[in-house]
Parts: sequence; structure tokens; C-alpha cells
Amino acid sequence: MQTILGANGQIGEELARELKRNFTSQIRIVSRNAKKVNDTDEVFSADLSIREKAIEAVKGSEIAYFTLGLPISTELWEKQFPVILKNVIEACKINKTKLVFFDNTYMYPQDGRVLTEDTIFNPVGRKGKVRREMAEMVLKEISSGELEAVICRAPEFYGPGKTQSITNTLIFNNLKQHKKLKVPLSSRKKRSLIWTPDASHAAALIGNTPDAFGQTWHLPVDKSHPTYQEFIALTSDIYGKELKYFVVPKIFFTLGAVFNKPVKELLELLPRYEHDNIFDDTKFRKRFPDFKVTDYKYGIEQIKKEQSGSTTINH
Repeated sequence: MQTILGANGQIGEELARELKRNFTSQIRIVSRNAKKVNDTDEVFSADLSIREKAIEAVKGSEIAYFTLGLPISTELWEKQFPVILKNVIEACKINKTKLVFFDNTYMYPQDGRVLTEDTIFNPVGRKGKVRREMAEMVLKEISSGELEAVICRAPEFYGPGKTQSITNTLIFNNLKQHKKLKVPLSSRKKRSLIWTPDASHAAALIGNTPDAFGQTWHLPVDKSHPTYQEFIALTSDIYGKELKYFVVPKIFFTLGAVFNKPVKELLELLPRYEHDNIFDDTKFRKRFPDFKVTDYKYGIEQIKKEQSGSTTINH
């Protein structure tokens, strides 16, 4: 049995499909309102902030994947995330279950350096501090030898379906709604974005590779690291029309944060848009040379197909 904790977001759903395709039909889907992804899935609705529910959710599992997300609320993250992860870690130790922890980059510095698995934790803002605390919890368990775990870390998403990110919101959602595209702070800084199905497929592969445990892995990205200017130019070519965009200056976010709570929640993430934000996946590529990384052209073509009502093809 392989269990996905927080399974009904884009990462969890793709992970369930990938596990079924290539690894196992014994999959348990866990979330507050769990729903099957594959016909053969077992579902378990649970609030993982309750220790006993976490233990029950993981029971009988060889591997548990932590892909749980929370709304972008600092207070909610500080209150819920460490408690939930603590419960999941205890549940995995009690049930002798391996843990695959799906992580983001919020705990890293936001200063233009190339990000590797060895980059120091130096978060900007409270949400980054929560993610640092969570990553350190897992690393401590790995170091102690009491839990067999692995960290899979991904940069900002772009992708189909339920994918949520600043890029999806300001570019593809606006494109679908025939609105002018927006770019935060600068269109000329290089960026690494990960295609969400790639992130899920890579996490499944790592979870089912025994010698990958006890480490941190940067998940694979298209190595071209385009600027938003280049990314939108490619999108224009694929959509067959010139796409206009507006670079939103920092002052707009600062002023907007006074009146708009979602904008306020984004402020601590803005420094990464002032600098190049390059995510190094060399370690993964060396260990898994046959993994096919989705390039931006293919990814954007799939988003266009989905928006036009065609079926998205994930590879």
C-alpha cells in the first residue's frame, strides 16, 4: 500500500495516476474530503492535525507521500503545518512507513544565487520560516535514523488542471479570461518553473527507489530557465497571437497589500522575482538519466489544448 496525504490537489492527483501507471494499484487517498483518482483507490477522509487520524491514515502503508497543501495564509501555516507534519512523522514511525516529503523553495535565500540541494536555509518572511521548520523536522528524523524519509523539492509550478501558482494565475488564467497578462517586478530575470505532472512523476520515481532515501532531491525542470519575456514570447508563438503583458512594479503590490489580504500574503515571495531564480536539478538528472523532462513548448501546448477543450496529454 502506498498512501498519498493531501491527495486531491494537482500534485496529489498526478501522483496517484503515476503510481497506478507504473508502480502499484494499492493506493490510499487521504484528505479532509477524500475522493478517488483511480477506480482502484482506497479513500480515507481525515483531519491530519489529529494525531490518531494520522496514525490511522498511514496504517499498513509501505510509503506515505506528504503532498498536503494549505491556503496561502501565514497564520494558518504557522498553526497547522508543523502540527500536521509532526503527526505524520509519528504515524510513519509507529507504522514503520517510509515518508516522501514534497517540499517547496520558500526556505531558500531569495538573492539570485543558483539553488542546489546544499543551499543554506535563509527564509524571507514567516511562511518561509514555517517551511524551514518543516524541512528541518524531516532532516532531523533522517539524521537520527528513526525514520526512513526523503525530501523532494520543487520550484514554482506551471501546468494543467488545478495547478496553482503566480505564473498560472497571472499568465494562463488571464489568457483564458482574455485579460492582459501580468508579470511581477521584472520580465528580464531568468526563472525555473516545473511542469506539475513532472513533479509528481519524479516524486513517485524517488519514492520507489530505495537508495534515494535519506537525501534531498531537486525535482527536474526544463534547463532553459527563460525570462518571463521569453516565456511569454514562446506562449505567443504557440497561441498564434501577440500577447501583451504588464510588468507590475513592487509599489503596486505594497499598496495593494494594504487593502487586499491575498496580495499581502504574496509580499514575502516577491524578492525571488527581482533576481534570477534558477533551480539546479543536476543531482536528479545524473541519478535518473532516462527521465523525460517536459520542455516549455510542450507544456504550454498542453495548457492551450486544455483551455480549448482538448484532452491534456501528460508524458
